[in-house]
Amino acid sequence: MAEAKTVHSPALTYFSMISLLTLCPPFVILLWYTMVHADGSVLQTWDYLKQHGLQGFIDIWPRPTAIAWKIIACYAAFEAALQLFLPGKTVEGPISPTGNRPVYKANGLQAYAVTLITYLSIWWFGIFDPAIVYDHLGEIYSALIFGSFFFCIFLYIKGHVAPSSTDSGSCGNIIIDFYWGMELYPRIGKNFDIKVFTNCRFGMMSWAVLAVTYCIKQYEENGKVADSMLVNTILMLVYVTKFFWWEAGYWNTMDIAHDRAGFYICWGCLVWVPSIYTSPGMYLVNHPVNLGIQLSIYILVAGILCIYINYDCDRQRQEFRRTNGKCLVWGKAPSKIVASYTTTTGETKSSILLTSGWWGLSRHFHYVPEILAAFFWTVPALFNHFLPYFYVLFLTILLFDRAKRDDDRCRSKVREILETILRKGSIQDYPWNLLRDPDSVTNRDKPT
Repeated sequence: MAEAKTVHSPALTYFSMISLLTLCPPFVILLWYTMVHADGSVLQTWDYLKQHGLQGFIDIWPRPTAIAWKIIACYAAFEAALQLFLPGKTVEGPISPTGNRPVYKANGLQAYAVTLITYLSIWWFGIFDPAIVYDHLGEIYSALIFGSFFFCIFLYIKGHVAPSSTDSGSCGNIIIDFYWGMELYPRIGKNFDIKVFTNCRFGMMSWAVLAVTYCIKQYEENGKVADSMLVNTILMLVYVTKFFWWEAGYWNTMDIAHDRAGFYICWGCLVWVPSIYTSPGMYLVNHPVNLGIQLSIYILVAGILCIYINYDCDRQRQEFRRTNGKCLVWGKAPSKIVASYTTTTGETKSSILLTSGWWGLSRHFHYVPEILAAFFWTVPALFNHFLPYFYVLFLTILLFDRAKRDDDRCRSKVREILETILRKGSIQDYPWNLLRDPDSVTNRDKPT
């Protein structure tokens, strides 16, 4: 039985977990209600709840309907089939703490193209109207909230009864096990990876599908699509396209390689992504803004530039790792730190950390363009209401927390090097270009 290790203090950890478990589901419904039925005004929703109390909240919570379950089931089955049957290159993930190396089929970009082409085709040929999804959005979110919660219970039981690999186990605390998850790489059968499905093929794919849905709904309502909606939709689609182009790289990130499959990751991707991440477009359906050609182009260019920089940061690191540091970064040989660490099985391994290019600017520089990109696809809503910017605020908090967890994980692996860096300055903003000779750092500045 493993010891429960947490990044924050136990009190803060439990408070955060209980808060997210209890507050996130109703927040999804309140956000949908405010965007769709309360003119995007938090004050209007607040006044309604003050007048009607708990019963008022119960009244606005949509009940899952048969059509909502059908839409979810058809979408999930379609994406699962694409994940299983579309061809793709075999890709290996990073070696896990217990020495396992997961194997994936990289067919996300193909699945993304097939999904959008199919969705637009069934609308164009009159087979299915995507506006129906918007009209039943509250019911769909409600069904996802309950369905995904039971799915997380399934993952908890599976982790106890039938784990897919040795990268699993209980910390002895049912709340932490349910929230953080039991298994690192849960699978159904040999080939169906659950986290690839929840994170990529359901969650991220729904982001693109709903962005298109909001655009079509506004077109059907108004006979045209406002330039604000076009800018929002284009930037979101560019971002999601970038994600699926780089999906194999995502499998090396904290979400897949370090966070286990529990409420935090799986419920978040199944519910939080389709609702919160798409919320600026949800708002714009009923609040079209005329930006004008010039401002639209400025926002588009700025947003696409941020998305490209975010992609290039990840590409630099991925290429650096793929070639074991034998590549060029910005036309020059990269600087790096080489560190050794011991796995949970007692095996000694080494890691190389890129400290030049974008990664020479700061430890987590790639989060900066990601936050800015979110701002640029939200700013077409202008500033009449705060709620469309909730995703930008949430993303900022999420990435700061992720940076801390990543630094703490690295600190546990390469403690001496990071303690040296921390003596010199902040881990977030340390001038990595001063560390071009890792041997001189580890020998000259080793803590006594």
